[in-house]
Amino acid sequence: MLRVGGKTACMACRSMVSTNMGVKFPVPLQKLHPLSRSIHHRFSGNANPQRPPHRMAARYFTSMSRLPMRPPKPPRGSGGRGYQQQRNFWMVRLATRLLKLRYILLGGAVGGGYTAKKTYEEWKDMLPDFSEYNWVIPDFIWELSEQIDLDKLAKALPEMEEIAKLLPDLDKIGENFAFLKSLLTSGVILGSEVKGAGLHLLLETSGDPPLKATDSSSAAAQDPSDKQYKKPSDKEKFDQLQEELLRTQLKYQRMLERLEKENKELRKVVLQKDDKGIHQRKVKKSLIDLYSEVLDILSDYDANYNTQDHLPRVVVVGDQSAGKTSVLEMIAQARIFPRGSGEMMTRSPVKVTLSEGPHHVAMFKDSGREFDLTKEDDLAALRREIELRMRKSVKEGQTVSNETISLSVKGPGIQRMVLVDLPGVISTVTAGMASDTKETIFSISKAYMQNPNAIILCIQDGSVDAERSIVTDLVSQMDPQGKRTIFVLTKVDLAEKNLASPNRIQQIVEGKLFPMKALGYFAVVTGKGSTGESIDSIKDYEEDFFQNSRLLRDGMLKAHQVTTKNLSLAVSDCFWKMVRESVEQQADVFKASRFNLETEWKNNYPRLRELDRNELFEKAKNEILDEVISLSQVTPQHWEAILQKKLWERVSTHVIENIYLPAAQTMDSGTFNTTVDIKLKQWTDKQLPHKALEVAWETLQEEFARFMAEYKGKDQDDIFDKLKEAVKDESIKRHKWNERAMDGLRVIQHNALEDRSITDKPQWDAAIQFMEETLQSRLKDTDSVIRDMVGPDWKQRWLNWKNRSPDQHIRNETKNELERLLKLHEDHTAYLANDEVTTVRKNLEGRSVEVDPVLIKDTWHQLYRRHFLQKALSHCSLCKRGFYYYQRHFVDSELECNDVVLFWRIQRMLVITANTLRQQLTNTEVRRLEKNVKEVLDDFGEDMEKKTHLITGRRVQLAEDLKKVREIQEKLEAFIEALHKEK
Repeated sequence: MLRVGGKTACMACRSMVSTNMGVKFPVPLQKLHPLSRSIHHRFSGNANPQRPPHRMAARYFTSMSRLPMRPPKPPRGSGGRGYQQQRNFWMVRLATRLLKLRYILLGGAVGGGYTAKKTYEEWKDMLPDFSEYNWVIPDFIWELSEQIDLDKLAKALPEMEEIAKLLPDLDKIGENFAFLKSLLTSGVILGSEVKGAGLHLLLETSGDPPLKATDSSSAAAQDPSDKQYKKPSDKEKFDQLQEELLRTQLKYQRMLERLEKENKELRKVVLQKDDKGIHQRKVKKSLIDLYSEVLDILSDYDANYNTQDHLPRVVVVGDQSAGKTSVLEMIAQARIFPRGSGEMMTRSPVKVTLSEGPHHVAMFKDSGREFDLTKEDDLAALRREIELRMRKSVKEGQTVSNETISLSVKGPGIQRMVLVDLPGVISTVTAGMASDTKETIFSISKAYMQNPNAIILCIQDGSVDAERSIVTDLVSQMDPQGKRTIFVLTKVDLAEKNLASPNRIQQIVEGKLFPMKALGYFAVVTGKGSTGESIDSIKDYEEDFFQNSRLLRDGMLKAHQVTTKNLSLAVSDCFWKMVRESVEQQADVFKASRFNLETEWKNNYPRLRELDRNELFEKAKNEILDEVISLSQVTPQHWEAILQKKLWERVSTHVIENIYLPAAQTMDSGTFNTTVDIKLKQWTDKQLPHKALEVAWETLQEEFARFMAEYKGKDQDDIFDKLKEAVKDESIKRHKWNERAMDGLRVIQHNALEDRSITDKPQWDAAIQFMEETLQSRLKDTDSVIRDMVGPDWKQRWLNWKNRSPDQHIRNETKNELERLLKLHEDHTAYLANDEVTTVRKNLEGRSVEVDPVLIKDTWHQLYRRHFLQKALSHCSLCKRGFYYYQRHFVDSELECNDVVLFWRIQRMLVITANTLRQQLTNTEVRRLEKNVKEVLDDFGEDMEKKTHLITGRRVQLAEDLKKVREIQEKLEAFIEALHKEK
């Protein structure tokens, strides 16, 4: 119970009143309905006390809810209270009517929406189907339309004042509208022509068997469309100049291709720079361009790894001069192939990607230049470029090549497809051709036709006897059921004139003359045979011929079997049908291949990144350049020590044998100095500078090789060993030492050897040490030679069980006799007199030893050499105290140290020469070698054959396969996605 305004009211009454009346404020007890007051009293305890008040309230409240909502009559004499009740019920009635109006509006809206939807569907069904013309609008427009938020677009639209400021380019709008109108018009005409022609033969899926034809086995005649080689007979000078020009063009072609590739990469980098406000617009490639890219990648993949793809393409085959190139030009609507008189012009496969476009242009896949096919100059340039690429692809000593030239042609009204023009099949090898030309052409044709999804466009010359055809037998071998072969009879105009029975043409196009089966048969005319005819004139001539030909009038040919226009439509539809049936299967094949390759890599090279040959070459290039730079960090002391040591090793024999020993054996001080000066001067003028430069160059090579070997030991990849060795050898081969430094080096060496003034005791001691080391080394070598001459001594014979040979026994006896002579004459000269030789010989004969005088002199030379070196070493020890006498110029016959001065002069010359060569190495030659290494690496980087030869192994091939397969799979998936969208 609540106390309201001095009166008592319960919660049940307030709830009831507020629920039934819609009143949300407290109501005094006196103003309640009489029935409500009675309920209140009953709830307050005047009724049954056992029943809870809230149940009573709920019971009465439920019963009241069934009563009609009608205001009670006011009691008499109530006055203002009746007016208050009427006002409250008037508000309730108004609210009720408003609620009814809301439901009426809601129901009307639902019904109206359903009616509008039904009307929209009926109107939509009345519209024609424009799905055939979706190709007119680029794909990115459809994607953009799905992403547009209409509310945001409406808010982003400019106001009328801003629109008024914009001045539209009416000319540009008119051009775009005219182009769109022409595309729609050509699409409507194209659809009507396809429907009229019916494409009766090719694209039926009912499974009817192809028609049959008969056999042929002879060679085909030739016409000007596919020429044979003709040996020039005159104007030899002009021909030689022309050949020289072609060779020059081939020389610079490679450079131009590299520059174009770099330009393409630079443009790509510029477009990707978003931080400077340059945003790359997403450009959608056409469906046929995507497919052509896949074929290009597969072509390179097949050539390198001997794998085969089974993606569809139209393979154009035919006998030489059958007109297959002319048919392809009619389909491409341009005379794009080179021409000649009687010469084979198609020397390598040419892949032509045809697609629809606003401008009639052609472009090579590896070049950014567009050739305008509406201009005769560009057409001539395109033909020259194709001929140049064909000549470049043919190896020396060959006539044809299997390298594919990839070309794309775009233009209005061109059917989308990919065709491959192959060299014409020949029956005889003529003069100027390689002996295996016929077999090579057969193998190339079979390689393309054995693809189970390739469409074979078999071209037959109608102007010659069918029995002379070679290509029909070849096609029958590759496609015996004819499920993917289209037969084309060319030069029907000549056939109609020359053949006595036109029924023969009917038999050919009905498949009754050849045993070869085909999916369909066509008859075309490719002009009057003149090389100067334009495509438009050929089209007009073809149409006029068939319109007036009795072949059509008499029913021998059907309308859908004639003209290259109907042929291109049929081939294009067959091509896309084959693509849709096989492309997903090929994608699955490459997906499985990728999985296998990735599994092999993870098992064999789990910790290595998948670097292909180009990436490995770049890694090796950086390592080699780092090793070359390390040469500049070699200390001067290291360079000079190595140079001095190697130079002395190179010249020591000459100094001892040709300068020191001849001068020292004179036993006279004055003669010694004179002899030394003369021989040093001659040596410096002729030999010494050359020897020094040779030593410096060899030292540079050895240091370069040493650094590369040291880097190899620092966790380097052994896969680069072959490449590094080749770079080192080629760099050294190209490096030319600066010969101008020789004259300056000669002057420096001459001045150093002229100086005889030893200024201090350390220099004297160093010269003596140098002399001792040199003489001891020579003495050791001499002892070794004598031991080899006389054989093992008694100790070696007893311990090692060795015996002397008869010659060694004779030399040993001779040695013993000569040693007795030296003991008697210690100051003996270097040469034996003839009487002394006779005496020694007789003494040996007395001991039954027969000896030759030459052997006696050879043995004496080695014995005297050892004897002299031992005496020189003893003299060198005495000269250690001779610096005092040398400095004061005392003359002491018992202590002359001229030999010490000689070795000091030689030692000083070595030091100065090493310092000079070191300066030239560090300042000039190391930098030139680094430059040569960079040039060699750049040349190797452009030569793919060189890289393939130098970077080898299963790891490299596996990475290359993985890269190619991934690229192919990604391209195929993108193409399949675009293909599904087009459907």
